[in-house]
Amino acid sequence: MIDRSRCIFGNEISEKTYKKACQSKEKYIKKFGDDSDKEYYVSLKKNPVLGDDFSLIDVMLPSDQKEDDSFDLEKGIILGNIRMGFGHYRISIAMASAAHALGYTPYWMDLNSFEQTTCTKVIAHQNKLYSLGSRLSKNGLFNKYVWEPLNYEGFRALSYNAIDQKNAELMAPVYRHIPKTMPVIATHVWGAQAAVHAGMKNVVNAIPDNWPMALHYAEGSLHLVQTKNAYNGYKILNGMDKKHVLKPLPDEALQYVGHYIDHELVAHIEEDCKKRIDRKKEKKAMRFLLTIGGAGAQREIFEAIIKALLPYIKRKEVVLYINVGDYKKVWKKMKKSIPSMKAFVVEHDNDFNETREFAKKALTDEIEGIHGFCHENIFEAVYTTNLLMRSCDVLVTKPSELAFYPVPKLFIKRVGKHEMWGAIHSAEIGDGTLECRDIDHTLQMIDMFLHNDHYLEDMCHNIIHNKELGIYDGAYKAVEYAIKMKGE
Repeated sequence: MIDRSRCIFGNEISEKTYKKACQSKEKYIKKFGDDSDKEYYVSLKKNPVLGDDFSLIDVMLPSDQKEDDSFDLEKGIILGNIRMGFGHYRISIAMASAAHALGYTPYWMDLNSFEQTTCTKVIAHQNKLYSLGSRLSKNGLFNKYVWEPLNYEGFRALSYNAIDQKNAELMAPVYRHIPKTMPVIATHVWGAQAAVHAGMKNVVNAIPDNWPMALHYAEGSLHLVQTKNAYNGYKILNGMDKKHVLKPLPDEALQYVGHYIDHELVAHIEEDCKKRIDRKKEKKAMRFLLTIGGAGAQREIFEAIIKALLPYIKRKEVVLYINVGDYKKVWKKMKKSIPSMKAFVVEHDNDFNETREFAKKALTDEIEGIHGFCHENIFEAVYTTNLLMRSCDVLVTKPSELAFYPVPKLFIKRVGKHEMWGAIHSAEIGDGTLECRDIDHTLQMIDMFLHNDHYLEDMCHNIIHNKELGIYDGAYKAVEYAIKMKGE
């Protein structure tokens, strides 16, 4: 196995950093054990939520089954991901949708779901630390001096990648009994690093962020990016060793593809944008979709939005969709904090078929009130936003992975400075607002959407134009590159 912590794209790593990387790996071995000699056989099972939609198949392990020859070696694609928030799952779902639309079979491989493995234990530990940081970021001093610098410059450093690469060696065993020629599209870098360390031959690393960070490198894979800004930064390893100029990536290691978007959303862009424009012109109720995470870092912003919109909801001039994912406690706190919303709330709780029916009905029918969505199943929780996106007029979200979706967007305050660049990109291509970093500016943008005759319509026209330019074709192209690598 190549030691990818000593030299990254021809850039030598200092002995001090390499020693630190080895110490990090040893620390995890001491804490969680070393299972690199274990045989993790796999079994396959249709995904219970999205199996019928995308022919999605879950890769399950460990398994007592000695060998599984039921992989579709001709049309199969592994989707390597982890749950860290909803973002990496959402991108993988987009890849599954695109793969299915193009005639391929997606296999879902969540490295954070194999509880008996060192791989999952390491990821779960780091995810726990990241979630803690997100919650603590509500504290202004912690956010300014710890959280934003870590997310902006800490993860940017090439030395960070050297350490991550060494830790990812502990994740490789979960790929041991995956056929080595099967294409892998990883939507988190650990999925790509682990696959490369395990000897997978055709690995695509779908990078999510518009702020280039060395965190996302997995040398030995094909790196895909969603924006030209990201392409330029990743190409020259911009600022990843302070002021030192580094050797660039070879051309064959990096490609710009556009945004990673689900086939169902891309295919209906013109139709859905026309309905948004028509609702605005006909002065029908404007529909806002609020996506709320579990860390609670932005609950105060969403509560301010709901309070400001309640008079409009009462007059049937606004409809709210509120998706709290699988965070029921957040929904309970919100209802308790705003008792006046109770009269307008319709709850869609854990009945995903009913949620599907509502989303379908909302595409054609008039609706009113506040609709709250909460689903314990992670796939249902994530995909509910996708289902509601088509019939909403404005998506209200932090500028994370949702910054790239083809729907008019109002960006609230980020969680981590790297997310800032998602809002910048969206504003530049005209399908989203600037990042609103406080409640007053957020409410100003709410007012703009409600009372300006052209603001929403302009965004819709920009989205249609962006589709014509291929900006939303990234998921299709990721699948095509993965298949092309296998053919080569």
